[in-house]
This record gives sequence, structure tokens and C-alpha cells, in this order.
Amino acid sequence: MAGDAHGTAPKASDARLPAPGAGPSARDAAADGREHVPGNVFVSIGALLLGLLLAALDQTIVATALPTIVSELGGLEHLSWVVTAYLLASTAATPLWGKLGDQYGRKKLFQTAIVIFLVGSALCGAAQDMSQLIAFRALQGLGGGGLIVLSMAIVGDLVPPRDRGRYQGLFGAVFGATSVLGPLLGGLFTEHLSWRWVFYINLPVGIVALAVIATVLHIPRRRTKHVIDYLGTFLIASVATCLVLVASLGGTTWEWASPQIIGLAVLGVLLAVAFVAVERRAAEPVLPLKLFRVRTFTLSAVISFIIGFAMFGAMTYLPTFLQVVQGVTPTMSGVHMLPMVAGMLLSSTGSGQIVSRTGRWKVFPIAGTAVTTLGLLLLHQLDAQSSTAEMSVYFFVFGLGLGLVMQVLVLIVQNAVSYEDLGVATSGATFFRSIGASFGVAIFGTIFAGRLGDKLTDALGGARLPPGVSADSLKADPRGIAALPPALRPSAIDAYAAAITDVFVYAVPVALLGFVLAWFLREDRLRASVTAPDVTETLASNPVERSSYDEVCRALSVLGTREGRREIYRRITEHAGYDLLPAASWLLLRIRKHGSVEPARLAERSPIPLGVVLEAARQVEVRHLAVRQGLDMVLTAEGREVTERLARAREESLAELLGDWWGPDRPTDLVQLVHELNDELCGSQGERPHNGRSVTRTG
Repeated sequence: MAGDAHGTAPKASDARLPAPGAGPSARDAAADGREHVPGNVFVSIGALLLGLLLAALDQTIVATALPTIVSELGGLEHLSWVVTAYLLASTAATPLWGKLGDQYGRKKLFQTAIVIFLVGSALCGAAQDMSQLIAFRALQGLGGGGLIVLSMAIVGDLVPPRDRGRYQGLFGAVFGATSVLGPLLGGLFTEHLSWRWVFYINLPVGIVALAVIATVLHIPRRRTKHVIDYLGTFLIASVATCLVLVASLGGTTWEWASPQIIGLAVLGVLLAVAFVAVERRAAEPVLPLKLFRVRTFTLSAVISFIIGFAMFGAMTYLPTFLQVVQGVTPTMSGVHMLPMVAGMLLSSTGSGQIVSRTGRWKVFPIAGTAVTTLGLLLLHQLDAQSSTAEMSVYFFVFGLGLGLVMQVLVLIVQNAVSYEDLGVATSGATFFRSIGASFGVAIFGTIFAGRLGDKLTDALGGARLPPGVSADSLKADPRGIAALPPALRPSAIDAYAAAITDVFVYAVPVALLGFVLAWFLREDRLRASVTAPDVTETLASNPVERSSYDEVCRALSVLGTREGRREIYRRITEHAGYDLLPAASWLLLRIRKHGSVEPARLAERSPIPLGVVLEAARQVEVRHLAVRQGLDMVLTAEGREVTERLARAREESLAELLGDWWGPDRPTDLVQLVHELNDELCGSQGERPHNGRSVTRTG
């Protein structure tokens, strides 16, 4: 299926072409839905990236501001909920945003998500106490989940499958950048402006994104009907909330044996039972129970939970250690966190690339959970006397362990399930990582709050304290340490250090459980289509929400890169049994598609260098596969026979990448995708000269 004049192609399943006999008005109307987008595609994607930047940044920017926030608003024991409220709300909302976007149009939903996010940001910046801030963070998370899901889904509406790889790379770069910039910006705003600017900064950026989306973004109107599992979504969110409340309030706000904690635990269990009953009957369950019959999925879900648990628990409390114990500024606490982020990005990208090249993956979950456990033990060794070099090494080791396992878990889940379950399995694995992050922050907070009170009481003992200063006041506001007599300050700082670092040793058994479970993963051979790593699915805390079709588009879009095009045409030519240059096969299939091609102008508007195209043209002429008609080239009878074999080989090569997904009962949308990629993959983008005259003529 050829794209429009700008080289974009709608999904085969969604194309709405006029009837052959339709007049010009019908033809124009049919083209209108597509032609708005390509001319503004870069501006539109820029606006989508801004929206994604806001949501991704708010996962990391708050951490370095938290010590200052709790000092001003009070309630250190509730610090974890500033992070947890955002994570829980965005996680629960993710499947709804995806399905509603399919059903009612993604543009309107994306604008709604921006508005909700901006309202939540403004209210967070104006919050006067911790309870307000926590409630407003939940509202912000509700919008943030929509920004992440819909921004990446809209890319699929804007560009054809063959071009999706390069744009997905931009989205991955945003997630990588926010991992680095979030802690730094949080520290800068807190130190030089106010912690409230951590939230206010979203307003001007979001308004720009909203304005650009409203004026520039035009998406073809197409709707997919869903039976949305509202009840299942509500129940699983309620189960997670109950259990996180038990983890965060038990032993601090209420005793573990108190009626409130027991009641929350019982309610969580009852809601879980109700969730199972609902999901068994749901037409489109938010988390299909049959996935848990796949051992690889179940083990990967538990390990994903553990990785989220360790990652966000540490990222939330390490800035508090750096600012309170080490005495560094909020900005410098962000700088100190960079070795952990660097280790995570390095090992995540590296492991994905190695798996892509070798097809072997089991070593990475085992090594990753082992190194993460070692990293937690090293973090437990930190104290007020730890040097910057020592902390940097420990942070780097911890990040290295997280990165080794995060990338691979998504790939092995995708490899373990059938095509029909690919989308929900990917969403399910990342969902458990997000819930793990919520639990990690909450449980780390409970341990920290419980240990801090005991250690401050022991450290200060019967010492005479200044008026208004007590163990309880120091627990609520660490700035009170400055009011202590000089002789008592080291003891109070050591109490903080021990309370925070004890958190990490309590997390060691959880990480060890992940290490043990990793040994039980079965190393099945990877399908070629799932070996392309995707940063957007591994560095974000929010789960993804994509259909199986979208997941295969994303995976195969790596073939749209220059290296991918070269390799796929080499394989196609070899598969067809010819000794042609890869570029010659490409050129022949271009001629077949358009009827005739002028090589120089084709090179002018394609990513293939002119010299390569001309060399290919000479070869096909010498082999009598094409002849010149003026400046154009057309196929000979022998050339038509060769290109038919090349076309079949190209489709077969794409199908081979899908492995057993391309079975006898393969679904229609997968067949359509392969046909579309067969026509569009590796084709030149645009194929129009600067004067606007087409370089190809359909013959």
C-alpha cells in the first residue's frame, strides 16, 4: 500500500480510500484526513515529546525536593506518599487512557490528560500541608499516565510502521534524559527558587504543548470499539491501594495489630477475590488471568515487582541521606545521584544490545538481581563519613544491577506469549514493576520512619535539648538538627544515617528472592521480532498500554533504520537466490511499485546515497532487468520475473521474524501489517523533488 505524497501510510486496517468512480470531492475528502499530518509531523511530535517530558520528569524531579518539602509542610512519616500517590494513580489510569483513546479519539483524550496534569501541578505547587500535596499528586498522576500512554500511541497515527523506529528512539531519549535531569532540576529549583517550582515549571511547558496540539495535530479519525473493564481497573487499583496503605501506615500511624490495619488487609484480600471473579468474566480484562499460566510471565512479573521495589525505594530516600546526613545542597544531591542513573542506562542499553545480537538472555536477570543485592548491601554501609568517591561507586553498582535486568524482562515476556496476548502481557509486566515501585517507596518509608524515631530517642537520651526541640520534632523536620548543641549534632545525624541505610538491608531479602526466581526462568529461543530493546518500556515507572499490533509494529520498525534496510535487503536478495547488490533489489522493487523511476531524483528524496543508487541502476541495466525510457527506468520481462521473486522473498523474510506468531491461524491484522511493511518498509520517504513534481510515474 503506497503512502500519500509525503510518504506516510495509514494502517492497512484503517485505510478509507474512495471508490474508483468517486469524483474529485470524494477523493479530496478521503485524502484530507491524512494530508494534514505529514506536513506538520515534526511539530506535532515535538509537542507530544513535551507532554511526555512533563510526565516522565515528574517521576524523578520530586525526589531531591522531598527533604525540603517535608521540612516545610511537616509529616516526614508521610514522605513516601508524595511519590506513591503519583505512581498509583498513573498506574491505575494507564489501561483506561489507552482504551478510551482508541474509542473516542486520542487527540481529545491527550488534551484532557494535559489539562488534568496541569491542574494537578498548579494545586501541588499551592499545597499548604502534606495531605493536600498527596491528594494533588494523585490528580497529577492521573493526567501523567495519560500523557505517557497517549503520546506514544499517537505516533502510530502519525507515521507508518516502517518509520516508527526513529521516532520511538526520540521517546526513549526523553525517558533517558529525564532520569538524568530530574534529580538535577529538582535540586536547582528547590535551592534557587522554591520547591513549589518543581510543580509550577510544568505550567508554561504544558500550555505550549496544549496550544501546539490544538492547532497543529490532525489525526485521521478512526475508532476501535472496546468493552472497557472499568470494574476490573477499579478493583485492581483498590487492591494495590489497600496493600500499600497497610505497608505505609502499619507500625507508624497505626499499630500492626490495630483494627484499622487489620481491616485494610482484610479489605484488600476481599477486593482481590472480587477482582479474580470479575476478570474471569470480562470481555477485555485489564489483566487476563490466563497469563499466569505461563511460567515465564509469572516469574517475570514477580521479578519486575522486585526491581521496581528496589529502584524507586532507593531513588526516593537517597536524596534525603545526601542532604540530611552528608549536608549537600539539593542541587548537589542530584549530581551525586548521577552515577546510579549512568549505571542503569549503561547496563540497560548494553544488555538489550547483547541480547539482540546473541539471542541469549538468561544470564542478565540472574546477574542483575545479584548485582542489585550487592548494591543494596553496599548502600547499607554508607554513613556521615562516607566519601564522594565511595558513594559514587556504590550508587553506580546499584544502578548497574537494576539496568541489567530491566531491559530483558520485557523482552522475555514478549517472547513467551502468543500474538493475541502480546499487548496485555507487556502491559502486565510493566504494571507489576509500577506496583513494585509503589510498594518499595511505601515500605522503605515505613521502615525509615519506625527506625528513625527509635534511633533519635537513643541518640539524644536524657540530654538537655533547646526549647521546642525533641526527638519527635527532629523526626518531623530535620532542619531542627541545626538548633541542637554542637556536641549532639553528630549523634542526631548518625541516627538519620542509620535509619536510612537500614532500609537497604531490609530490602536485601526481597532482592535475593528475585535472584532465586531468575534461575527458574526457562531460556526459550527469542523470536527475531522481540529482540529490539525499547527504552520506553524499561526506564519508565508507568506501565505501557499498547495493542499486540502496536507492539509488533514497534519491534519491526527497527528494520526501518538505515542499517535495518541494508540488512533486510541483503537477506531478501539471498533468500530469492540472486547475487544482486542489496540496493539493486531495492531499486527493482521501487520500479515495480511505481511503474517507472528516475534514479537521480529517487536518490534526491531518499536516504540512499546517489552513488549507491546509480551503481544499482548500472547493475540492473547490465543484467537487462530494466531499461531506460528517457531519464526513467522501467522493468523488462525478465526484470518483472525477478522482482516478483524479490517481493515474495521480502514478505517471507518479514514473516520469518515473527516466528510462531506467523502460524496457520495468524490474525488478520498481523497479515495486514506484514503486507503493509512489505510495501512500505525500506521505501524512500517522500520521493518528491524540490519542485514538487513526482519522481515516479505509475505505469
